[in-house]
Amino acid sequence: MDVNRARGARDFLPPQMHERQGVLDAIRATFEEHGFEPLDTPAFERIEVLTGKYGDEGDKLIFKILARGEAGERGECDLALRYDLTVPLARVVAMHGELRMPFKRYHMGPVWRADRPARGRFREFWQCDGDILGTTEPTAEAECLAFAWRALDRMGFGDVVLRINDRRLLKALACHLGVEDREGELLIAVDKLDKIGRDGVSAELEGRGFGAGVVSGLWEVLEGDDDPLERMGRVLADQPATAGAVATLREVVRRAELLGVPSTSLSIDPTIARGLDYYTGPIWEGVIPGANMGSVCSGGRYDGLVGMFSGQDVPAVGISLGLDRLMVLREERGLAPKATSAPVLVTIYDSENPDPSIRVARAFREAGIGADLFPDARKLKAQLKYADQRGYPWIAIVGPRESEAGTVQIKEAATRAQHDLPVADAIATVRASLAR
Repeated sequence: MDVNRARGARDFLPPQMHERQGVLDAIRATFEEHGFEPLDTPAFERIEVLTGKYGDEGDKLIFKILARGEAGERGECDLALRYDLTVPLARVVAMHGELRMPFKRYHMGPVWRADRPARGRFREFWQCDGDILGTTEPTAEAECLAFAWRALDRMGFGDVVLRINDRRLLKALACHLGVEDREGELLIAVDKLDKIGRDGVSAELEGRGFGAGVVSGLWEVLEGDDDPLERMGRVLADQPATAGAVATLREVVRRAELLGVPSTSLSIDPTIARGLDYYTGPIWEGVIPGANMGSVCSGGRYDGLVGMFSGQDVPAVGISLGLDRLMVLREERGLAPKATSAPVLVTIYDSENPDPSIRVARAFREAGIGADLFPDARKLKAQLKYADQRGYPWIAIVGPRESEAGTVQIKEAATRAQHDLPVADAIATVRASLAR
């Protein structure tokens, strides 16, 4: 039997899980500081819930689940693994009319895409989404951007650049170029700019039959040294949606700065297209300078998605952080410290009499401090080596002398300092250290 895991999937051993859980805790705390409430949905949906929401390219990446019985034998599918967390949210809102608006929710969980695996791109990966429904005010966009920057800053990525555009401007661009009936094809090519470059996009558009005038007109809008909003406002002035979209983006940036996002982390970028069909207004992607990786967060406004299910549009905007790319970057930048479930390892001196160590471990636990009790009485050197390899901040050594005196040798790994203290004092010492 081949015991290798499937391509695009990963196993997470305890050190990686400690780091992931720490990052998830930080993201969760940031969501809740911004007033988002938790929500969860099933890992799979009826296939008609997902298809037709992501565009032709996205629909190809949906993991389909074979139907049961004779239908499955014919290769028919009636369920699929969720592609993202946004479409399931829209279904939930359409189902639950009792939800009060505005509704702010966060959802952290795995999604699946039948994509080609690469560095930072997996077939199973986690998204951390926050969405605000029930308002068209630019403050909602600004809140999403402020959350993203603060969460990323906590993870060591305060240099993130949030590249912002508006889907209405892209639609205006297609109309301006006279290819409004082929807007989807145009945006699919533009969305690949970071991957295949300017020449690659031009070649793809020409290969799809777009004329030279369309291609040159495209770069007239997307490229330039002047202010991009002024440029788009000027070149696309013949389109009725342009002025409103430009004004909205200016206000989104202004309010995001008021919420604490540095101006250096906010960039208007006409090349941001976002390949998903459901976006209707401002859109964005977050990139880490020098990381040579795709976006670590993305999102935008999608005012028509809920209406696909309920028949009544609900204004909505959201942000999604890609946990797995962030974990790769944290490891590459040396931001992933050793971590253990418990901060204290309690050693055992005598396998015939482990009771003193057991009592010390219990005392730490009852005081609310995690303690891992070494399971057997190996040589102390071996137990200390184990503690070092696992990254325990503190080691509690309980030998015959300590047992008789009712004390414990408490050793701090970082400083190598070691003190013989009563158990209560040792607990207080560790608690004070953890509070710093």
